[in-house]
Formats: sequence, structure tokens, C-alpha cells
Amino acid sequence: MELKRMGVVGVGHLGQHHARIYTEILGAQLVGVMDENSERASAIGQHLGVPYYGDIDEFLDSARPDGISVVVPTVDHFEVARKALLRGVNVLIEKPVTTTVEEAEQLLTMAEEKDLVLQVGHIERFNSAIQYVSKISHKPMFLQSRRLGPFSSRISDVGVVLDLMIHDIDIVLSLVNSSIENISATGRKICSDYEDIASAQLSFENGSMAHILVSRVSERRLRQMEIMEPERYLSINYETQDVSIHRCVNQSGTGLVEVIEHPVFPKSEPLKLELQHFVSCVRDGKQPLVGISDGKRALEIAVEVLKQIHRNNSLSAHTKEAV
Repeated sequence: MELKRMGVVGVGHLGQHHARIYTEILGAQLVGVMDENSERASAIGQHLGVPYYGDIDEFLDSARPDGISVVVPTVDHFEVARKALLRGVNVLIEKPVTTTVEEAEQLLTMAEEKDLVLQVGHIERFNSAIQYVSKISHKPMFLQSRRLGPFSSRISDVGVVLDLMIHDIDIVLSLVNSSIENISATGRKICSDYEDIASAQLSFENGSMAHILVSRVSERRLRQMEIMEPERYLSINYETQDVSIHRCVNQSGTGLVEVIEHPVFPKSEPLKLELQHFVSCVRDGKQPLVGISDGKRALEIAVEVLKQIHRNNSLSAHTKEAV
């Protein structure tokens, strides 16, 4: 099997795991890492035994990767991905794909013109529980997602909508086969310069509804989703990758009784599945499970959520001033 030359741009908290996993994937060869923090690049490069770089152009020209993971701050996504695509390099770009929808459209056009793979790192699509549910869920009526956790100063360039909620937006869009009819949202700053807690309600043209709650200022960590369907509801734990299916059945003599099923299915590290998928797409020239159009659509909804939050907060501030 021909080894695909893979690289990682940005080897911080998440990027270091991208680099590690590329050394473990059959058919892939990690040919280098790049980070503007030269000490960080050196530490990860030496640990994994690969060349390391502090400049993106030098990295792309010297390492000559077939594909790269872009794991830098969101504000730098577009420029790094653009430089890679111009050189004919396939790209996996972490979520959110870019800071603006217009930038995402430009990357989409470039990838299409050069026939390159442009995958978006919505890792929850590769969660074993989500992959199982996506096969059995057909008529979701109401979806409720909660993604909560303690504050961390590690994410400082975006708010909780682009940091956390965009995951759930992408999952909801992948499960509900309908266009969005209405969006309403609220959010508040607590510890940072961006919204740290947010709530969004999505209404779809087919009648489905979704409620997404995210917080990075909660005491306990929670990653969960419930999906209500006709005659049953499904509960998903993202962290344990467990699914439970609840039904009400009629039993003679006792009436309605709740029955809970706990399906058994293989579980794997989502990031490893995601990167294996990217490498296979690069090797076979196929389109990824989560492409740039998916990332663009999720970004469009996230941007609208942010607009709603800012609009509501501005109205609230004006009302207080008037009082």
C-alpha cells in the first residue's frame, strides 16, 4: 500500500493528537509538524521523530505532504487552508471551518477546481454512538442536546457557539432531513469576552424541532442528546458512546410499560476514525463524510445564532438604559 504523506499544522492541545494518530494509521506516514511556537513544534516533532517547522510555507514546500490537518486558531484557518490547496494539498480543517461563510465558499471553490479533498473536523460525526443512531433514526420529532463543562482559558478566540454548539448544530442537521424554518437564540458572557453560555431553538419545515444548550461555565461536564420519535425516544451519551432506546409497550393485564434497550456495537476513538477516513479519502479521491458544504451549512446556522444573541442582548441593554 502506498503511504500517504500526512502533516499537521498547529500541534497544541488537539493538534498533538492529530500528529500522534497519523503515526498509528495504516497507510499513512507523518512527514512533519508545523507550529508558530517553535518550542512546541520542536517538542512534538522530536517526540514523534519527524521534521518540525515554524513557517507554513517552508513546511508545505519541504515536507511535501499529500494531506494536512489544520488545527490552528479559527482566525487562521482560511489562510493556512488556502496555501495548502494552492499547492495541491488535501486538507482536513478543524471546526468551525472559517470565521465567515464567504471564506468557506472560497475554499469550497478552490477544492472543487483542483479536485482536492476538503474535510471539516466535526468529530462527533465519528462518535460510535452517533454513527449507530444515524442508521436507525428516521423520523426525529424533537431533539434536545446539552453540551456543558467547566471554564477553560484554552479556547480564547471564539465563544461557546463556535466552540461547542457548532458540533450539535452539525449533528442535528445530519439527522433532520429538512430545511430550517426559524431560529431563536439567547446567550450571555460570563468569564470571557465572548458568549460563555447559549441556548438555541431550531424549527424545521417538516415540523421537527431542536433545542441546543451549551455552556463552558458549568460545574460538571455533560455531553448528551435525546431524540424523540414516534413511539420511542433515544438517549445518547457522547462521552461513553452509549445509546439507550426507550419504548412504551402494551402488556396484557398491566397496561403501558416502559421497555429500555441498550444496543451493543463496536466503539472506537472518534478522532482516529475521523483521521482514518480522511486518509482513505485522500488515497481513493473520494468525498468525505463531512465535507466543506456541511461545514459551511453548520457555520451559516451558527452565525445566525450569534446574530440572534447579539440582537437580543442589544435590545436588553437598550431596555435597561431606557428604564
